[in-house]
Amino acid sequence: MAELQTALVQAGEAKERIAGLGERRTRWQQAIEKDRAERAQLDVQAEQYNAILRDSAAKQAALDRLRQEDTLTKAHMGAAQQKLAALDDLAKQRETKRAERNRLADDKGIYEELREAFGKRGVPAMMIEAAVPEIEAAANALLTRMTGGRMHVRFMTQRETQAGETRETLDIQISDELGTRAYEMYSGGEAFRVNFAIRIALSQLLARRAGTQVQTLIVDEGFGVLDAAGRERLVEAINAAQSDFQRILVVTHIDELKDAFPARIEITKGPDGSEITVI
Repeated sequence: MAELQTALVQAGEAKERIAGLGERRTRWQQAIEKDRAERAQLDVQAEQYNAILRDSAAKQAALDRLRQEDTLTKAHMGAAQQKLAALDDLAKQRETKRAERNRLADDKGIYEELREAFGKRGVPAMMIEAAVPEIEAAANALLTRMTGGRMHVRFMTQRETQAGETRETLDIQISDELGTRAYEMYSGGEAFRVNFAIRIALSQLLARRAGTQVQTLIVDEGFGVLDAAGRERLVEAINAAQSDFQRILVVTHIDELKDAFPARIEITKGPDGSEITVI
């Protein structure tokens, strides 16, 4: 009985302990359930945090990429700004060059007009065209007296090219009883007569243009290429032209011409030097 009594007491105690353990088990199960719920919540939060971390990594990568793009963009923008500055300088230079070009174009136009004016077809051509008839008339008047009307000169200021175009030129055509020939085809005496007539005509024209008159005519050794008849006609031409000059000086070594002129200055070389005699 004692043992039974002890066993009953122990059974009661065991029952109490079992009840306590049951309560503890219930609390633990509740705690486990709570912990499981919390764990589930934590798992959800962890998944959310993992998603945030993954999104953060993507955003960080995107941010790094944007930073690289920003760096490249700034570099490109700096290069573009330098190009814009260079373009501004070039635009200013272009305006300066354009103004210079316009000024040079104006100068070129003026120079072109001057070149045209003073070229062969400009003022000289107009002056020649206006002077040619006067020179031609004066030269022919003197040439007629020297050649007895045989020779005649004509100035040609235009020539037709093989292409059919008209070209400005200055050709002297000389004609006599045999027709018109080139200057080189005439003898020395005939060429001298032509030269003499044209030079006298030019001198008279230039003197008139200058508002004055040729006062002195000097013929230096111009008779050597002429025959007797030519010399006679040249002397006649000089005598005929003496009214146009205050003084005519003729230098010659031909003795037969000494009596052709009323006044002479003879120079004779001697052992003591040259002697001058006025006759």
